[in-house]
Amino acid sequence: MTDPYEPMPTDWQRALAVVAHPDDLEYGGSGAVARWTGEGRTVAYLLATRGEAGIDTLPPAECGPLREAEQRAAAAEVGVSDVEFLDHPDGVVEYGLPLRRDIAVAIRRHRPELVIISNHRETWPGGGLNMADHRHVGLATLDAVHDAGNRWVFPDQGGEPWDGVRWVAVAASPLAGHAVDIGATFDRAVASLRAHDAYLAALGGAMADPEEFLRPIAEADGARLPGAELAVAWELIPV
Repeated sequence: MTDPYEPMPTDWQRALAVVAHPDDLEYGGSGAVARWTGEGRTVAYLLATRGEAGIDTLPPAECGPLREAEQRAAAAEVGVSDVEFLDHPDGVVEYGLPLRRDIAVAIRRHRPELVIISNHRETWPGGGLNMADHRHVGLATLDAVHDAGNRWVFPDQGGEPWDGVRWVAVAASPLAGHAVDIGATFDRAVASLRAHDAYLAALGGAMADPEEFLRPIAEADGARLPGAELAVAWELIPV
């Protein structure tokens, strides 16, 4: 598909990003987050895990705190100070009521108009199998958006119902149809990914170089957004 992308909506003030692991946002949407916070919007991060199973050479007890610290540093690079972790187990996150409940409670607390997730589809753009944690957290978030608005779903968890979510924006989706111009914030996106220093060092390969990995994707997305050179693409799901 090579149709031009449409611009993302701008008539909102609060967003909540819900992803599985530290680094998920930095490989997808942080350039857009930097633009949005720079425009005065509020964005908070909610992570299902602490990424404790993400570095083969570090046991989870050491890896989790390290990756949490790197995620907080990465968020700060794009203007996000509110970063929460749910402590579901990395690598084996299960779709189900406990995960839906935790996310719904967070949505009620943050009261976002826009919810951001990472790709929950079976494959990535261009192919390649997506992992279970991403799919389960994304699907649970889509369901939790509706759960959060129903006072009789998870009624004992606190917080007034919130049915004000207007869209879910999916980063790195093979079904993207919208995009955000990040020409002015691309360098901050690179810095945000680079903040995952220990993770990138252990990862190695093409994905370990933030500039080299992110720029071709931003250029390809920018080529499909009229008037942009660098962009972040999104699948936009109206609620």
